[in-house]
Amino acid sequence: MKTKIYLQPTPVRIWHWINATGFIALILSGIQIRFPEYVHLFGSYKSAITLHNAAGLVVAISFSLWFFYYKIIAGTILKIYMPNSEDLRHGLLRQGIFYFFKYFKGEPNPHHTTPENKFNPLQKSAYLAVMFILVPMVSLTGILIMNVTPLRELVLLAGGLKILANLHFLFASSLCAFLFTHVYLATLGHTPLEHFKPMWTGWEEIDESETHGQAADLGKAETGR
Repeated sequence: MKTKIYLQPTPVRIWHWINATGFIALILSGIQIRFPEYVHLFGSYKSAITLHNAAGLVVAISFSLWFFYYKIIAGTILKIYMPNSEDLRHGLLRQGIFYFFKYFKGEPNPHHTTPENKFNPLQKSAYLAVMFILVPMVSLTGILIMNVTPLRELVLLAGGLKILANLHFLFASSLCAFLFTHVYLATLGHTPLEHFKPMWTGWEEIDESETHGQAADLGKAETGR
């Protein structure tokens, strides 16, 4: 039997798609800035820099709004994004085995999604690194590069413009790798678009019988320990 749960509130969905658009603009313009002799997607080099800076500001503001929503309004930022002791002891390994082996055998996902527990242990760990390390560091290094003259002392403190630019590229490349992985894993539902739908409508359809089966398996595992 299928049932629907309201998984993604409207502010989160708006933030998600603004962020996604901003990241795509950053990636494409960043490629042209890094390899101007080969890539000419946005015309001149100056146009690519202008777009990159504008998209960077949008993402930085979007990140601030995301943090404000989950920390102040919803008050669930740690509960949603911080792996708990069970996640670290058993969840990471269990979820990794599912993604690498059990998914391809047609076995159910060991994680049961709820509004209070949206992400599996691997997702929590990845989002923790991305949202609290990569995005802030990409934003910080980008802001310093955009304001070399007024922030000269901070640029020098970071090792100079060359090191700062290399750090920015390294953090951005890591973020880009995460995004490709994120899109791929989002296709691993019962259908390739199943996990994309909640980011459009807010609602996710779940199989109650599968949920009960997962709960029973977890209960047996807990009893056996």
